[in-house]
Amino acid sequence: MKRLPLLLVALLISPLVAGVSSAQTDQQSTLVAGNSTFAFDLYAQLRDSTDGNLVFSPYSVSQALAMTYAGARGETAEQLGTALAFGVEQDALPEIFSALNASLLERGSAEADESNGTAARALRIANALWGEETFPFDPDFTALLEAAYGAGIQPADFINDPEGTREAINAWVAEQTENRIQEIIPEGVLTPLTRLVLANAIYFYGAWQFTFAESATDEQDFHLLDGSVIGVPTMHQTEDFQYGAADGLQIVELPYQGSGMTFTILLPDEGAFGDFESSLSLETLNNALAIPTSTEIELYLPKFEFEYSAGLTDALKALGMTAAFDGGSADFTGMVDGTPPDPLVISDVLHKAFIAIDEDGTEAAAVTAVIVGAAAAAPDPTEPPVVRIDRPFVFVIRDVETGTILFLGRVLDPSA
Repeated sequence: MKRLPLLLVALLISPLVAGVSSAQTDQQSTLVAGNSTFAFDLYAQLRDSTDGNLVFSPYSVSQALAMTYAGARGETAEQLGTALAFGVEQDALPEIFSALNASLLERGSAEADESNGTAARALRIANALWGEETFPFDPDFTALLEAAYGAGIQPADFINDPEGTREAINAWVAEQTENRIQEIIPEGVLTPLTRLVLANAIYFYGAWQFTFAESATDEQDFHLLDGSVIGVPTMHQTEDFQYGAADGLQIVELPYQGSGMTFTILLPDEGAFGDFESSLSLETLNNALAIPTSTEIELYLPKFEFEYSAGLTDALKALGMTAAFDGGSADFTGMVDGTPPDPLVISDVLHKAFIAIDEDGTEAAAVTAVIVGAAAAAPDPTEPPVVRIDRPFVFVIRDVETGTILFLGRVLDPSA
């Protein structure tokens, strides 16, 4: 995994306002807490639907549905706001999300190193809309999404050429994610009844503050949930990290260069992963984050790379967001100028994510598409403990300053 050229770290979203008031800061903290709660609520819905590795971007899902929320009304809006745990009034949410985006992007991007033309970190957050060209979208709705989320509406001919629009959306996705995600919308999902697609893409690259030497990587054992053992390429170094252990859990935080963002590993004791995962929550994470102190450890971390995709409709319904998917109940009249010719309803929410870990750092990408259609005990500091990430673990990529969770997942089998 190589560092990225400078041109790939451009900021794509601007804040609505230059400054942020104390009230806005409080609201931003409320939004981050809500997004984090939603992250673990959604993880709980997804973990049992797959037998293998899992990664998704709760931030991407929240932002795509926040754009949808702007056009929701009545019970539909209430359910959406509750399921996503926004915690911020509907009218205030776009401005607060815009300010949070700007804060993350400011710390998440870096100028290129003049010696090699590459950047140590890159964060891209991009939004886009494709609307049926014959449908009367409310200009206030589309102007709000463009101002707050940088998502200007692009006219689309869903009625006569849904496949052409699908190809255009997938091309945008590939461009925004450095081709890590080639397709978010499969063939046949868009139809002549589709009226609107709202999409969010997030791309992250972070170089480790303490890189691993490739010469130190070799094959080590990794213990699977079924008790079998496989050999996987495993990185190795001894360094000062934030580390702690308590109550059957080890936590290690690997910082990325200059961004204030970290790769946080939650490693339960052997045989305890299932119980740990079933109780995983924002409180679990916050309690774990109180454990680590700067400690020299000898760390073994497997390399891995995988992709995960899921339809989120069932998970969102399970979280209480039912009206938005019901043609008889959905109320998205805030998207429409006048009386809608067709009642609007969410037909699908699709998500796909990618992550790769190697000696240099982390590369991760995710896309969410909303399709709207008509009807610790402290270790001995004098003797570096050996920390082997040699069994299933949960990981979080988060921004330390705001607490924003960008990516959340688990590794059950690094070789998968």
